[in-house]
Amino acid sequence: MKRLFFTVILLIAALLLLLSVIPENPLYNVNWALLSVLLVGLSLLAFFRRFDHTEISAREIALIATMASLAAVARVPFAVIMSVQPTTFMVMITGYVFGAQTGFMVGAVAALVSNFFLGQGPWTPWQMFSWGLCGMAAGLLGRKQTEFKRIPFLLLCGIWGYLFGWIMNIWHWLAFVYPLTLKTFIATYMASFAFDTLHAAGNIVFTLILGKSFYLVLVRFRKKCFIVRPPTAGCEGEAVGRRQ
Repeated sequence: MKRLFFTVILLIAALLLLLSVIPENPLYNVNWALLSVLLVGLSLLAFFRRFDHTEISAREIALIATMASLAAVARVPFAVIMSVQPTTFMVMITGYVFGAQTGFMVGAVAALVSNFFLGQGPWTPWQMFSWGLCGMAAGLLGRKQTEFKRIPFLLLCGIWGYLFGWIMNIWHWLAFVYPLTLKTFIATYMASFAFDTLHAAGNIVFTLILGKSFYLVLVRFRKKCFIVRPPTAGCEGEAVGRRQ
């Protein structure tokens, strides 16, 4: 799973940055906004297909649905505050406790559900992909942790405040900026720096206020419902009851 998504990210970056800024390239005049949505959509379909073929219990599906809904609903009232919302934190703390696969699913579904209130569009697959990666990154950080490591998690949340914006900037650049050149690419990222900083700062504040509490609640739920699992492996492990 990790190898697949890192490969997808590299392919998307290479295609969009190289082929779209070289005028001599025969694909220079391609609608890169539409093509990028298709590429990201295919990567999401690949993950969902893999998830569909994984042995998943009803409890795990209920967990994903509950946390994704909670993260989506929490995003709506914060829409009036530019770039500041608890969704990223909630997606990442879920991934930290339950693993990379669950983190990605919660992030992707939260983006899809919240956009039913805030507006669906071709940006939705990009948001699903970006928030999914937030949850996956937190899952990779927490897979060997037996307790809540506030500082590493705090730093990761701050970093993903920027990374989320940088990934979404690719979509904004391809869809709304003309011409597609290195100068406009850099300008797009410079213009978003303040908003990305607010996103990162919001993630840090939510982690400081709610991080430990959310972690304890989710760990208690994991121990109660999934019985025995490797520390923070979450929905990627197997419960004792399933093996018996």
